[in-house]
Amino acid sequence: MNFKDLATQLTKLYERLNRAQKLVIVGTLLAVIGFIVFLVLYTSSSRNSNYAVLFDHLSSKDAALVIQELEKEGVPYKIPRDGVVEVPKDMVYKVRINVASQGIPKESHVGFELFDTQQFGSTDFDQKVKFLRALEGELSRTVQSLQPIESASVHIALPKESVFVSKTTPPSASVVIKTVEGMRLTRKQITGIKNIVAAAVANLTPENVKVVNEYGEPLSEGGSDEIGGELAKLQIDYKNRYESAYEKKIVNILAPIIGSKDRVVAKVSIDFDFAQRSSVEERYDPENVVRSEQSLEEKKEGASQEQVGGVPGAVSNIGPVQGIESAPAKQKYQKSTTTTNYEISKTVSNVKGPFASIRRVTAAVVVDGKYAPSEDGKMEYLPRSPEELEDIAKLVKQAIGFDARRGDEVSVSNFKFESVAEQMEPNAYKSAVSTFYSYIEPIVPVLKYLLLALVLFFFYKKVIVPFSERMLEIPVQETPEGEPVLRLDEEEHESLTEKFTEMRKKVEEQLGLSEEFSEEELKYDILLEKVKEMAEEKTEEFAALINALIRDESDMEQNAATKMKKEIS
Repeated sequence: MNFKDLATQLTKLYERLNRAQKLVIVGTLLAVIGFIVFLVLYTSSSRNSNYAVLFDHLSSKDAALVIQELEKEGVPYKIPRDGVVEVPKDMVYKVRINVASQGIPKESHVGFELFDTQQFGSTDFDQKVKFLRALEGELSRTVQSLQPIESASVHIALPKESVFVSKTTPPSASVVIKTVEGMRLTRKQITGIKNIVAAAVANLTPENVKVVNEYGEPLSEGGSDEIGGELAKLQIDYKNRYESAYEKKIVNILAPIIGSKDRVVAKVSIDFDFAQRSSVEERYDPENVVRSEQSLEEKKEGASQEQVGGVPGAVSNIGPVQGIESAPAKQKYQKSTTTTNYEISKTVSNVKGPFASIRRVTAAVVVDGKYAPSEDGKMEYLPRSPEELEDIAKLVKQAIGFDARRGDEVSVSNFKFESVAEQMEPNAYKSAVSTFYSYIEPIVPVLKYLLLALVLFFFYKKVIVPFSERMLEIPVQETPEGEPVLRLDEEEHESLTEKFTEMRKKVEEQLGLSEEFSEEELKYDILLEKVKEMAEEKTEEFAALINALIRDESDMEQNAATKMKKEIS
């Protein structure tokens, strides 16, 4: 691509334009350049505002050290609010590492890094104090790392050790917490903080750990009071949730019958019993079950043992005497024993009651009446019949699980809803608008794109096309101000006219012509004679004029052909 030729063509094109077209082109170029400059400046300003947080929640001392280091390194920064320092996004991590390498920001809590360097000559008391400081610092860091906590400080009281058990004092601790704005600690979180501190110190119990906020108010100090408050809140939420569910059920079941949800109002009140009861129940089965059975049987048969009898004396002491016989006696023994053990079956049940039980349910339902057109064309309100109200009451009872033994109550009333009555009044404008929207609403997404296309097409036809045509059309060469080449004064024109008229009459009389002569032809002849005189007197200027006319005529023919081709295409 030859840029020199392109520049030459653009220069020639610009020279051929008239003054108005030149002003339009210059104004357009200035507007485009101004818009580009605006975009560049806006982008640069947006980049300057594209900052990210370097450090937040800084103390005043640490913030001063950070700013001093940033100014030393020549890093741009912003302070949107107290304790927050921002730098450009693409420099956050690099600057953060550089600043941290300088030991900034300095943490207010020190941990076990105290023992990284050992000092000669330190006593046992110094080591104990260092250990206590390190332990407090580590616990403060741990508690401060929790989500809702902005800063924390832990103080531990370690009593002196004693050889006497009766004089032993348990350790204690206190925790001061500052929460993030808009956040609060729950009871479980406070309990967790106490457990963390108690588990890190020997012989420390959670009961000896006290937690206070930045205002000095104890957190979960009473314990039972806070638990009771949370339990009451839980019970209220439980009651409201169930009542809302019952109301929605009533409205959903009556809305198709009444006409809409706006024509039904239901309010339900449930009386809950939140007392939880647990019971132990033992049941004995009257049917006996044999657990074990034992049988024992003894049997003996034979002669009895011989016995010596007689008169006490020598003979009886000596034993049986020969010649004296005794007949042996026969013996038979039998014994049977059976033992049966029975077991009584027993069932033990531990029953715990639910979180809440319903004591009583009361429901109040208000429904709208009917509307019918009257003779004058307006909508007339018609109350519902007692049978309809009774049927509605039955539906409500079935929806809430009505139980007469609990003392449940259901009230159904019929009233005129004024807001609904106003909507029921016939309105030609509203009906027309609603009908129009009912037909238009499904095609609204398509209409948006069609409207956008029409706007673009109108802009193209009415703005872009005419402007391009005006820019491409051949401008009329402006003649320089001054004396024209061919100019006839009025007196000269009249004298020449009279002279030629007389000459024409003489010629016609000599030739015998009586037709009326034409003034246009006479003017043409006069101009022709004048042109001949000018051509003879000013030959060079006349030649330049003829060349200009020929060039303009050829350019006009070319432009006309180009325009015709565009219209055909």
